[in-house]
Amino acid sequence: MGVVDIGSNSVRLVVYEGAVRSPTQIFNEKVLCGLGRELASTGRLDETSVRRALDALTRFRAITRVLGVKNIRAIATAACRDAANGPEFIAHGERALGSRIQVLTGQEEAELAAKGILMGFENPGGFAGDLGGGSLELIDISGRSLRQAATLGIGGLRLMDAAGGRLDKAAEIVDQQLAALPWLVKGRDRTFYAVGGTWRSFARLHMNETNYPLHVMHGYAMPAKDVIDFCEDIRKAKKLPTLKEIARARREVLPYGALVLERLVRQVQPSEVVFSVFGIREGLLYNLLSAAERRKDPLLAFASDYARLRSRSPQHANELGKWTDVLFADPGPSETEDERRLRYAACLLSDISWRAHPDYRAEQSLILIAQSALGGIDHPGRVFLAMAIYFRHLGVGRDAEGEEDRLPERLKRLLTKRAYRRAKIIGAAIRAAHMLSVGRPGIIDEIPLTYEKDKLVLTLPRAHAALDGERVRRRFSALAELLERTLEVRFS
Repeated sequence: MGVVDIGSNSVRLVVYEGAVRSPTQIFNEKVLCGLGRELASTGRLDETSVRRALDALTRFRAITRVLGVKNIRAIATAACRDAANGPEFIAHGERALGSRIQVLTGQEEAELAAKGILMGFENPGGFAGDLGGGSLELIDISGRSLRQAATLGIGGLRLMDAAGGRLDKAAEIVDQQLAALPWLVKGRDRTFYAVGGTWRSFARLHMNETNYPLHVMHGYAMPAKDVIDFCEDIRKAKKLPTLKEIARARREVLPYGALVLERLVRQVQPSEVVFSVFGIREGLLYNLLSAAERRKDPLLAFASDYARLRSRSPQHANELGKWTDVLFADPGPSETEDERRLRYAACLLSDISWRAHPDYRAEQSLILIAQSALGGIDHPGRVFLAMAIYFRHLGVGRDAEGEEDRLPERLKRLLTKRAYRRAKIIGAAIRAAHMLSVGRPGIIDEIPLTYEKDKLVLTLPRAHAALDGERVRRRFSALAELLERTLEVRFS
């Protein structure tokens, strides 16, 4: 499945493995053409940018041929929609690409951006804003329902052109257009989902400035006040030594994107801003999903696919979820519904590094999971998953076999004490289970764990009694200690 996105600033090709609940990219290339650079002042697409865009589309056609992509969806947004020479460019573009190009209306663009949020988050609620080079789309999302929407001509490039390169003039334009949307007050104390390349650059810059431990933008969250403060820093551009790390074509428009975000946050007053790498391209995929596929949890769908591709036994990974249920039932530690889904995801991902060298499985799993293309999860959640699998390989307490906890302190700071303890418990449980099952299905289902007063009881049936041993007991004792109990092994 290939999606070609012809925006006012960039032209991009993304090829996905398929239209599924948690889509995986196998190719991604963008060219910053700047089609909408002179749209406000001339009403036309910039001629130099047009030539660059047509060259990019010609290359994209060749790439899709090499990759054997049979299904190509091409869309164009605000610049092509509003420019006098937009239809002429689309005709040339279709010949270069070899595929039909759909010019989206503002409403369609807003709805696809919202559906991208539905693809990338579990039960989102709040406002989505998609800032492109030519326009800003805003839409109210509640569960899977899409409510009021609007498209405004204040994309970064268009705003820079309309304001003649003056930020004070740009602020007047933004305030005037936002004032025409009285329903924005409905976003107060809700989440604002920020979509678009300029705002992703904003998030990346903030990560760099704060020495943030992850390099994943999807799900990166900032309190509203911090967003406003950082927007002001970008406009002053004197306190940001890492600004040079942003591509030059993005760098010139970034102050205008920051201005739009600042004025928007001041007016909407959301509780936080969450950045999304899922947008209109993923919204297109969402439209192709069946109702049953849409209802799937994006995190568990990803983890299940990963287990199928990388684990020794996906069936065993699924068994671990049910087997560990008893540990978090009364009288064990309590568990919220979101904590439960994270535990199931950890079980699904618990064996994906089995081919790595044993000495490095813990660190490799930590990096792989913490930085992977997970959807439906926030940053503390992905760090929790990474740590649970880290402890699954490294061990805890007396089971760590002399290893010291090598976790980066910066990662630890993203977790609460409760989440850190849960990661250790789940990691220890999975590690102990693998000593009995050796990664094979159909064994731990027959070896239950139970609580009995101050004991954690492991019951081995006669058929599996020979699996008992010193290392088994050491690992289960480490788990029992985390649960503030002592281990008792019984045979039946």
